[in-house]
Amino acid sequence: MPSAVKQLSVSAEPVLQSILDAARECVLVVGADMRIAYCNVPAAVAFGREGLDIEGRRLSEVIRDLDLHEAFRRAVSKETSSDTRLELTREGRRKFDVHVAPLAIGGGLLGIGFFYETTQIDRLEVVRQEFLSNISHELRTPLTSILAFVETLEDGGIDDIENNRRFLSVIRRNAERMRELIADILELSLIESGNVSVDIRKVDLHVHVHEVMTALEAKAHERNVSLKNNVPASSPIHADSTRLEQMLTNLIDNAIKFNREGGSVTVSVNSASGRDVISVSDTGEGILPEHIDRIFERLYRTDRARVRGVGGTGLGLAIVKHLARLHGGEVTVESALGSGTTFRIELPSK
Repeated sequence: MPSAVKQLSVSAEPVLQSILDAARECVLVVGADMRIAYCNVPAAVAFGREGLDIEGRRLSEVIRDLDLHEAFRRAVSKETSSDTRLELTREGRRKFDVHVAPLAIGGGLLGIGFFYETTQIDRLEVVRQEFLSNISHELRTPLTSILAFVETLEDGGIDDIENNRRFLSVIRRNAERMRELIADILELSLIESGNVSVDIRKVDLHVHVHEVMTALEAKAHERNVSLKNNVPASSPIHADSTRLEQMLTNLIDNAIKFNREGGSVTVSVNSASGRDVISVSDTGEGILPEHIDRIFERLYRTDRARVRGVGGTGLGLAIVKHLARLHGGEVTVESALGSGTTFRIELPSK
């Protein structure tokens, strides 16, 4: 059977190097002695360490992976193509799909490997799976409660004068929870898809904070949490009025829910380096350090058991993050265990 290996003359080697350098993916060419004969710039950057010139090095010095070595060995000894996976753990985890094939140059047989990086795709897949798992849980919980109480009513509970209205109240509460979750998902999807714009104008922050606190006053009273508007009267900032109120509502509502009995929520503002910084501080238990980096992810929960007791969709902070960025700003969080948490919205001053 004739060989399927493409023969290249020695004079074609510069052309090969030019092709490799033009490729966006990492490419390595390995000889029969398992040394790297050629590489392109992306491969040199990805696999080199501390300025190491990887050409001429043994493959095992550069990448320690038995499956990859075996794929190149099959290419140069058996003229066989194969596929494998590679994961690099140094300087951040990177993953690659690798295709290795035989390549003949000037009468010699080499192995050429194409490394297609899948790091970002894999991360997105993990996020997608987590999101689907979380959304299924968040919808299943109220739906199970609704079905259970509907069955109770159907089985005679509708005639229970003392409890039938309580059953209906539970059904309504859980239905509203599902509606809020779906509304927040749609809102976040619109924002992330770029279909939401902001109309930035000069607005009075003190007035907006006062209106939000008035709307949430009953909830704060239930939890014995005091609300403090420390924003000076007539404090103009540049923001979209509706979206500013949305951000403030999400942050103040969270600060109330995750506060301690008799605690407080304080909103203040200061200006620095051309930015207006709105701070929403609570006196709750704080957030564990391992959760800080993920607190703005969709449906991320720091404590599921606790969240079940206070409600919420788990999307509020993600919405705040995207709305702040739509304004050209950012949102950050600072927390100390036992001392409370402060969220800061930074918006450009104009």
